[in-house]
Amino acid sequence: MNTRKRLTGIWLMAMALISLCAYTAFFVAQMWLNILYAVYLSLAIMQVSALIVYLWGTEKLTFRPLRMLYHLFCASSFLVIPSFVFIFMGLISQYHIKIPDSIDATNMPVEKILPGNRTTIYNTGTVYVFFPEYTSAELVTGDRPSKRDDSITWCCGAAFQHTVSLGFSEENVEGDHAVNGAYYESPYTRDAFGAFTFADGEFAFTFDGARDAIKSAADAGGNGFMQFALIDNKKTVMNFDRPRARCYRTIAELNGHLCIIDSVNMLHFDEFLSELNRLGVTNALYMDMGAGWNYSWYRNAQGKVVTLFGLPVPWSHNWIVLRK
Repeated sequence: MNTRKRLTGIWLMAMALISLCAYTAFFVAQMWLNILYAVYLSLAIMQVSALIVYLWGTEKLTFRPLRMLYHLFCASSFLVIPSFVFIFMGLISQYHIKIPDSIDATNMPVEKILPGNRTTIYNTGTVYVFFPEYTSAELVTGDRPSKRDDSITWCCGAAFQHTVSLGFSEENVEGDHAVNGAYYESPYTRDAFGAFTFADGEFAFTFDGARDAIKSAADAGGNGFMQFALIDNKKTVMNFDRPRARCYRTIAELNGHLCIIDSVNMLHFDEFLSELNRLGVTNALYMDMGAGWNYSWYRNAQGKVVTLFGLPVPWSHNWIVLRK
């Protein structure tokens, strides 16, 4: 066996193993994008098939179409490493960074978890409670908000998008929404959605008549979007069963103030919900966007941008931003 054939064998074995690892990670992490799921599965099958043929003996491939198919499978191996890197970045995006300058609230009375003069963050041991400094809340669609915009103190994904698409259209945003007074009706509004709105200097959560709330916010020149209703007047209204741990997020009302609540570490949803109930969250919308979609950052009290989840996938097209 010559050197070239040995190197080919080593390459095919390595790519088969990496492709299987990539697919397994994609499956276990439930990074469910149907198109990519099929791509990663197909890529793994092609690498394993190429390796089997190599070990069997390529000289036995006398049928020309089969030989061409083998070479095609071998050529596809060059897609394995970029695919693995993409999945690796997606997995990283599911882990929340630590926030050392947060206020220890493990033994703090719930009624004292309140906003300060600047962006304030509490750590209860289970969740981070963010009180960004703000005077307005806006839904931004299309172009991703810039970290160079000093007026933005919080940015994260807002509404779900119906399809994975590099191009943007307002119709692809799930749920009716309002952008600085412009109202957009969605063909994908769900009964389980509640509405978050900001108009006339006030935020509001609406669970009955969410569509009307969005229209009213638009008429007042404000903003709003829809997401799954989680807590309505301190009552859990979302029945959500996740068989695995992950980081969760909600936009919420706590002690009469607007906040964003993130889990400190990956945990099960019932643990996250239990902590929200312990804190006495009044109203909340589900805001976990999933791996790759949960790009988010805030501006700390010193004016420095702190990135929470740093993978801005190119098919994410709407965000909620708070401005001071």
